Amino acid sequence: MELIEKLELNPIIAAIKDEKTLIDALNSEIEVIFILKSTILSIESMIEKIKSKGKIVFVHIDLIDGMSPTVSALNFLKKKTRLDGIISTKSAMIKEAKKQKLLTIQRFFILDSISYKNSLKHARETKPDIVEILPGAMPKIIKRFLYNYQCPLIASGIIMDKEDIILALKAGAIGISTTNSEIWSL
Repeated sequence: MELIEKLELNPIIAAIKDEKTLIDALNSEIEVIFILKSTILSIESMIEKIKSKGKIVFVHIDLIDGMSPTVSALNFLKKKTRLDGIISTKSAMIKEAKKQKLLTIQRFFILDSISYKNSLKHARETKPDIVEILPGAMPKIIKRFLYNYQCPLIASGIIMDKEDIILALKAGAIGISTTNSEIWSL
C-alpha cells in the first residue's frame, strides 16, 4: 500500500480546511493530505492541486458543504476526481467506498468506554483500511484499540506538539493527522 509506505517515511498528515492551509500543505514535505472541509464548488480543484504535486489525498465525505454523504456523492467524486480515498464516520459510506475500490478511513470519536466499545464493534463490522481515532493524544487508548483490532491506525485531534506525536507513534499509530501547520515539519 503506497499510503503506508509514505507514512513510514513521513507520518505527519496535513489536515486542511481552507485554501491557505492547502497552499501550505502543497509547499511542504507532507506526502498525505486530508481535506477536512470543502465545498461542492471547490472540492474538484483542491483534489487536482494535491494530485498534481504527487501527494495522496483523502476527502472527508461527511464534511463537503453542499454535498451529503451518499452513494451519489461518492460516485461523483470517484468519476470526476482523482481522490485516493475517503474519510467518514458513517459505516455505510465506508462499505460503499470499499466496493468502489477506494481506500477508506473510518473516523471514531472516543469519548468514553461506551464509544470505545462501539468503535471497536463498528471497525470489526465495516473493516475500513485504516481507523482514525480522535482525540489522538491518548496513547493508552491507541494501544488498547490496536490490541483488540489489528489494522493501521491514524491518531488525530488535540495533537499539540512533538511529544504528542512521539507518544502516539510509539503506541502504534502509523500516522498523525493535524490541522496545526506548525508541527507539519517536525
